[in-house]
Amino acid sequence: MVETEKKEKIKITVNNKVFKVPAGETIMQVLDTLGFRMPRLCYHPKLSIEGACRVCIVEVEGVRNYVASCCYPVSDGMKIRTNTKELRQARRDIVELILDNHPEDCHTCERDGNCELQRLAYSMGIRTRHFKGEKKHYTKDLSSKSVVRDPNKCILCGRCVRMCSEIQKVNALGHAHRGFNTVVMPAYNMPFSQSVCTSCGQCINVCPTASFVEKSYAGELFDKLNDPNIVKIAQIAPSVRSAIGEAFSEEPGKAYEGEMAAALRRLGFDYVFDTQFSADLTIMEEANEFLERVKGKGKLPMITSCSSAWMKCMEQFYPDLIDNVSTCRSPMSMMGAIIKTYFAEKMKIDPAKIFNVAIMCCTAKKYEAARPELMLDGMNPVDLVVTTREAGWMIKSAGIDFLNLKKEKFDNPLGHSSGAGVIFGVTGGVMEAAIRTAYELYTGETLLDIEVEAIRGFEGIKEGKIVMDGKEIRVVVAHGLGNANKVLEIVRKDPERYHFVEIMGCPGGCIGGGGQPYAGSNSIPLDERTLQKRAESLYTLDRERTIRRSHENPDIQRLYKEFLGKPLGPLSHKLLHTHYKAKEPRGIVPKEAKAR
Repeated sequence: MVETEKKEKIKITVNNKVFKVPAGETIMQVLDTLGFRMPRLCYHPKLSIEGACRVCIVEVEGVRNYVASCCYPVSDGMKIRTNTKELRQARRDIVELILDNHPEDCHTCERDGNCELQRLAYSMGIRTRHFKGEKKHYTKDLSSKSVVRDPNKCILCGRCVRMCSEIQKVNALGHAHRGFNTVVMPAYNMPFSQSVCTSCGQCINVCPTASFVEKSYAGELFDKLNDPNIVKIAQIAPSVRSAIGEAFSEEPGKAYEGEMAAALRRLGFDYVFDTQFSADLTIMEEANEFLERVKGKGKLPMITSCSSAWMKCMEQFYPDLIDNVSTCRSPMSMMGAIIKTYFAEKMKIDPAKIFNVAIMCCTAKKYEAARPELMLDGMNPVDLVVTTREAGWMIKSAGIDFLNLKKEKFDNPLGHSSGAGVIFGVTGGVMEAAIRTAYELYTGETLLDIEVEAIRGFEGIKEGKIVMDGKEIRVVVAHGLGNANKVLEIVRKDPERYHFVEIMGCPGGCIGGGGQPYAGSNSIPLDERTLQKRAESLYTLDRERTIRRSHENPDIQRLYKEFLGKPLGPLSHKLLHTHYKAKEPRGIVPKEAKAR
């Protein structure tokens, strides 16, 4: 039996009450465990301590000035006061100063009702603005297909900068200038679309205000839904169903699959398909591509290509690994291609009259949809992408009683999926789904233990191995671009260490995408418990499926028999595969990339 290391206990006094607490922690950490939650803006549990906003200040006896509880360590005998009249006034003054340099558009702001600054002002009893003077005035950056940057709403907490540099290791953002003129921006204030930003949207997930939001296409979509001359088709990603309930104040962990199909039809879509179908299709192509490489017909290790943010990151910072990347399109783009060819032909619909919409967890999918190399016969496979957040808002705006809808099924023939398609939304899911099929294709035997525990969970990097007909296949999974960086450096130094690499651009995989619902008032963005609950909802759907392997999906089998021919065949290559090319990184380049 392994004994858990016990931390030394010390005594502190909080508001005249004595407590025993672990040594070596900050005042904020200790107070959180004791039931005293200090206000905070710049603090985030996944990021380094900034100590910038000062709203978490407390009074420590013997210390001349107030201290920031997020970064000040506790010590034995320390006497802390958290709620004196003077402290409350000081915190209130700090927040009032932030507010008075902030736009006065709360009721028309994207984050109205879910803004940390707004909640903080309310909890402090701020009802008027006392300070008048010069305000900052910047132009919104609308250049990106995915992310809107509004410096006017920035409170300089630095969360976005730390997320981009510490977790994602992209370094697209930094502080510039000094004093009143300090601003967060890309290098040289270049447009976001020209910077090294990968469109992952993690800056949105940690921003406490609306300084970063996704570029919304909801208004354009409402117009299209009212156009009687086009055929409106929707597809929804696996992770959307695991998080959409949170947009309606539901607790994380419940999947709303049938409700989403029903809601999208009530919004005005003519057909509602499931991206999990094309996830199964992706596995058919990707598993076969992997086995070809194992047989010597391609470069190993093979790296997955489903994550749009990872693809842009790879082209900018890892162009030497392009030949290692799977040529498979993402499930979203595969579905778009099949809708505008197979489905259009089957239903005798002019592809030019199809308006194909993808409901995605991911802001980078907006960028992907516009990539010119994905076009087919002059058409974009996917015409428009909206995030889980946008979809939630549209459902509310249309007056649809989402939580009380009767479940409906997806439309055929592109609505049936296996359990393998479901788990695409979780880190490790693409790898696990591929193993389920690749094992049987390679050995001719069915893999009985299909839940690959070694690559499940939320460790940043997870390694595993599987033996196929006597051959050991070594795999690795990384989620978040910072973890991807570590794995790819290993691949560069030791290219034979792995056979198969899965990379997801966002922490947790698609369930933690930049387009998922904002955290509720009692939770924190990127809270691992929330990600775990979203993940478990998808694993539960997988277990409930009768068919849990992609190659056993009868509609996938029918698609190949009636239309595609075979995996990796000529038509499959045209519709389901693509190519990538090196992009010159512009802007702040990661330290790891400078030597590349």
